[in-house]
Amino acid sequence: MSVSFLNKQIYGIRNRELIAFVSFYLGFAIFYHVTLWVNRGGYLNANDVLFNPVTFMDDSGLDYFLKFILTIPIWYLLFKRLKGWTLSQRLVLHIFLLPAFVVIWQQLYYWASEAIGFGHLAGRGQVWDIYIPSLFYVLQFGIIHSYNYYRENQRKLMLEGELRTAALKSELSALKAQLNPHFLYNIFNTISASVPSEQEKTRHLIAELSDLFRYQLKASQVESVTLRDELEFVKKYLDLEKERFKERLEIEIDVENDIMDEKVPPMLLQPLVENSIKHGLSSLIEGGKISIRIKKTGDKLAFEIADTGIGIENKERIFEKGIGLTNTKLRLEKMYQTTLMLTDNSPQGLKINFAI
Repeated sequence: MSVSFLNKQIYGIRNRELIAFVSFYLGFAIFYHVTLWVNRGGYLNANDVLFNPVTFMDDSGLDYFLKFILTIPIWYLLFKRLKGWTLSQRLVLHIFLLPAFVVIWQQLYYWASEAIGFGHLAGRGQVWDIYIPSLFYVLQFGIIHSYNYYRENQRKLMLEGELRTAALKSELSALKAQLNPHFLYNIFNTISASVPSEQEKTRHLIAELSDLFRYQLKASQVESVTLRDELEFVKKYLDLEKERFKERLEIEIDVENDIMDEKVPPMLLQPLVENSIKHGLSSLIEGGKISIRIKKTGDKLAFEIADTGIGIENKERIFEKGIGLTNTKLRLEKMYQTTLMLTDNSPQGLKINFAI
C-alpha cells in the first residue's frame, strides 16, 4: 500500500486514519466474539466453528456495526462542527452524548436482533448492555481525543518550526540591512545630487526610495509602530509603483483618523499590497485598483486589502509562492492567533481580510 494512498484525504480524513478506525472496531468485534466462544465452551465442541459468519454476526458483528454507525455523527459533531470548542466544553458535552449513545444503541440492537432472529440479553442481564457500551464509549473517545491532541500538537510544533525559520531569515536580513545603512543613504544622496535640477521628479523618487530603506531598517529594530507610520510607508511604496504603472494603477485608502495612533507590527501591509500588484494587477493591460480599508471593530483593528486583478483560483497554494505573504500569515498566527482570510473580490480580483 503506497504512502501517497495512505496520506490521501477524504473530507479531511486521511486513508490511514480511516483504516485504523475500522481496524479498531474489527479488532474489538473479533476479540469479543472469541471471548464469548471460549466462555460457552466452543473450544471443546468440534462442531462449533470459531469464525462461523452467522455466529460472528450474532455475537459481535451487529453489535459493533451499530456502535460504529452511531459513533460517526458524534465524532463529526465534536471534531468538525465544534472543533473550536475547548476540551473542557467537549468533555461536558460527553455527559449528555454518552447516555444517548448507549440508549439508542441498545434499542437499535434489540430491535435488529429480534427482527433477524438473533438473541440478546433480557431481564436483569440487560444492565450489561448499558455498562459495556458505556465503557467502550469512554475508551474509544479517549483514544480519539488523545489522537486529536497529538495531531494539534504536531501542527503547532510544525508552525513553531516555520516561525523560527522565518524569524531566522528576518534576523539575517536585518543584519544585512544593518551592515552599513549609512552607506546606502550616502549613495542615495550622491545619486540625488548628481541628478540635474530640472529633473526634480527623479530626485523626489530617489528620496522616497531612501525613505523606504530607512523604514525597513527601523522595522527590523522595533516590535511595533503606529498605524500612521505604517500607512505612510505603504503610501511611499505605492507612489513608486504608481510611477511605473501610471494611470493603470488606481489607489484608494480608507482609514479612520482616530485610529492612526494604534500600534501595529511593522511591515504588515506592504507584503500584502505588493502581492496584489505583482500577482493580481501587473499582468493586466488595463491595470486595476488597490483598496486599503482599516477600521476599529470592538477592541480589534479590521484590515481589508482588495484588488481588481486576475484573482486566484487555488487560494491555499498562494502561500507556497511568496515569502512575504507566507511570513505575514505566520506572524499573524503567532502574535494574534488569527490568520489571513482570502476571498474573491467583486467584480473580480482578490480580497484579503484579517483582524488584530
